[in-house]
Amino acid sequence: MKKKHSPSFSGRLAVLLLVAGGLLVSGLVTAPASADNYPPIGPLAEHQAAKASLVEMGKRLFFDQRISGDGAINCATCHDPAKGFGDGVPLSKAYPGTKHFRNAPTLINSAFKAGFADVGWGWSGYMGANMNDVMRDQITETMIMNMDMRIMHERMKQDAVYVAMCQENFGGECSSGKARKALVAFVESLVSIDAPFDTGNLSDQARRGRELFEGKARCIECHNGAYFSDGVPHNTGVPENMEIFTDPMRHLTYRSIIHTHGVPKMGIWRRDVGYFEVSKNYGDVGKFVTPTLRELNYTAPYMHNGMFATLAEVVDFYDQGGGYDDPLAEELQPLGLTAEERGNLVEFLKSLSSVTPVTVEPLKVPQAYKPIENWLEVTN
Repeated sequence: MKKKHSPSFSGRLAVLLLVAGGLLVSGLVTAPASADNYPPIGPLAEHQAAKASLVEMGKRLFFDQRISGDGAINCATCHDPAKGFGDGVPLSKAYPGTKHFRNAPTLINSAFKAGFADVGWGWSGYMGANMNDVMRDQITETMIMNMDMRIMHERMKQDAVYVAMCQENFGGECSSGKARKALVAFVESLVSIDAPFDTGNLSDQARRGRELFEGKARCIECHNGAYFSDGVPHNTGVPENMEIFTDPMRHLTYRSIIHTHGVPKMGIWRRDVGYFEVSKNYGDVGKFVTPTLRELNYTAPYMHNGMFATLAEVVDFYDQGGGYDDPLAEELQPLGLTAEERGNLVEFLKSLSSVTPVTVEPLKVPQAYKPIENWLEVTN
């Protein structure tokens, strides 16, 4: 059933201009016919087979600024352990001299995305389904780490600590491929610890919220499985974050990325095209891969563009049937929740976060090269 809102004239016009001439084609990605169960996440040992020394190597790389081209940033710049392995801002930071145009998602529980074979990683699903490929993409992407793998290889070979780590874990000299394997091992070690949902310690309010989640609110239709995501792109009509288009640096980054991925009519878009970046199907404009609901207590703001600051705002948005102005956002309808029901649903969502924050102690990895000081304050 389509939602009952009538899209505004401006919303219709923005899309009709792009689909005119028969460009709207079939083959849309749809939600699964029935929702899967979402089992609790158990002890880390059940999910992480990598040995501790490989995880430690990955951790050092994660905090090593030499993993970026000019030695100014590391993985933790956008995936801060103190912020749920996100960065706590609506739109992410990026490589020096640029700004990004999407929210940095949490890395916690990434091991549970292994089954997402049809749609890749990232909000738009453009990075492929293999985590090793994701690492290569993010390290070499100009707007992210801007690293040449050959240079990364040489930097590791000149560091006695990495030389010893590569010998211990791989029985040979360092390489960028070994670095990616270590990074994957570290990221996959980040797993929820003691979330009330997993331990069975739900409050009465959270239990009522779970009933709504599985029933009246229909959240489970897209948020299911151990990762609480179907791994499929959907258009829910999330409002555009216009900073992407009013901030020249973010806009340039956006245009560069969609140009790289062959998005047609690059210069006229005033919305994030989402999964269209991958499919080139105009019916997929504005679709984004369903995010995890785990660790939400630590990962605000929410949505692909950080438009909602609180879980209450997110629940209100879905209660209203999603966005009003996007004629392609037809998957939702108003839920008719009471204020009490909205509060119960928020409490259930909170129960999906670990009581003990999933974090690690940051490492300070020494380097001789000194990047331009204060670039983060200047460009971000």
